[in-house]
Amino acid sequence: MSKLKTLVIEGAGQIAPAKVDDYLAIGGYNGLKKATGMKPEDIIGEVKKSGLLGRGGAAYPAGKKWDHLLHIPEFPKYIVCNADEGEPGTFKDRLLMAKLPLRVIEGMTIAGYVFGAKAGYIYVRGEYRKIQRVLQEAILHARGAGFLGKNILGRGFDFDIYIISGAGAYVCGENSALLNSTEGKVGRPRIKPPHLAEVGLFLKPTLVNNVESFASIPTIVENGGEKYFSYGSPDSGGVKLVCLSGHVKRRGVFEVPFGPTLRDIIFDPELGAGIPDGKRLKFFHLGGQSGPIGGPGQLDTPYDYKALTKAGLSVGSGAVVVMNEDVSILEYLKGVTEFFLHESCGKCVPCREGNKQIYKILCRLAVPGQSQPGDLGILRRLVDTMISASFCGLGQSAAVALNTAWRHFKEEFEANAVEGQAGAEAA
Repeated sequence: MSKLKTLVIEGAGQIAPAKVDDYLAIGGYNGLKKATGMKPEDIIGEVKKSGLLGRGGAAYPAGKKWDHLLHIPEFPKYIVCNADEGEPGTFKDRLLMAKLPLRVIEGMTIAGYVFGAKAGYIYVRGEYRKIQRVLQEAILHARGAGFLGKNILGRGFDFDIYIISGAGAYVCGENSALLNSTEGKVGRPRIKPPHLAEVGLFLKPTLVNNVESFASIPTIVENGGEKYFSYGSPDSGGVKLVCLSGHVKRRGVFEVPFGPTLRDIIFDPELGAGIPDGKRLKFFHLGGQSGPIGGPGQLDTPYDYKALTKAGLSVGSGAVVVMNEDVSILEYLKGVTEFFLHESCGKCVPCREGNKQIYKILCRLAVPGQSQPGDLGILRRLVDTMISASFCGLGQSAAVALNTAWRHFKEEFEANAVEGQAGAEAA
């Protein structure tokens, strides 16, 4: 039985991305047409039934977020799509925006109808210059065909979408930092509460969802939330776009229903098809650089939110980076830490200084004879401090890979440690 289920990316690569007629030919805008004949409460009810969790990585229940915003009386309200796909190993939003931009636009337009919003913004990472042009073209065509702008579908409903380009800052993937950047401010996270549903863009009530989340909405509305939920596992309804990269034979974006195991995802011929060159799996990194690292002993964990969390893993953004037996875990973690060192906004000390010190210690541990007394103990304390004391999710998650790798590869951390410190500091 196939491990793949094509719902969200149906038609990708088969149509001209920005052409409305092509999109209509594959069932495009059926969701919006149905939605404009429904009450906002009923649409949110279908989103709740779908079990859709935020597909950007936070996994917050979309129906709960939508319901919260609906009951906030203040206007205007804004719809914002987080397309700042800066998580290494993640490229599924890029596929949606490049191949099916009108599906993302349709999902945002349904949200605009639900909340009576007049304007929506797609915040696209700066590196996606070509994709920004595709999105802009799709918006122009949707506007020209009566699916955006004034009096959409003749229902007296006005809504339009605008493109905002990021400048390449990873921290702007955090929703409040993204809104600050959209407003022309420094892209740094806000203190919460108040929540963005209450005080968001321009200090007005705002819905912020990921590209994949918005792209799922038309299918949920058209076919019903229960139908969408039925495709997944009892603990995680629906489907997920998985980004496979690293040492697998087949790399790319795969749409899978929740439920198959990590072994299936990495080794099934329809998906990763195994490790090339006869090598063995050493570890896999889930959800991007900010996600946990797992080992071969966890391969039979089902790929759904509950099972992965129970195993100390996570779905995150959907990235699955696979590494073979030749990879040094310390060298890999140096790359991860160097990324966060570069991307830290510098606002808080635990993240700004913690990444620097972790990188220095990893560099010493990676070379025989370079380690200093106490390095392992300092490393563990730095990890604990960053996770518990960093201001935002970037600093809190920057050491997650290191922390989880420690559980699987403690002997590699200890191999070059100063003699006598390993046993004392590793406890």
